[in-house]
Amino acid sequence: MSIKDLIDKAEALPVEERALVVDSLLRSLNPPEARIDEKWASVARERLKHVRSGKVEAVPGQEVFEKIWGERSR
Repeated sequence: MSIKDLIDKAEALPVEERALVVDSLLRSLNPPEARIDEKWASVARERLKHVRSGKVEAVPGQEVFEKIWGERSR
């Protein structure tokens, strides 16, 4: 089976199955590391705690992207 055949078969799968194939392929290129994943989870929990306590104020995503896109066009 050629790579093109394999891709054609994958593209014919239902979206949920394609997502599983993509996830599996990406994990094979960059295997998850539990230690790093736990560190990111810890950082996320700390950031959420700061937002919930009012220590920091969340910025709407649309506002962030508008600022980024505005800076790129300069």
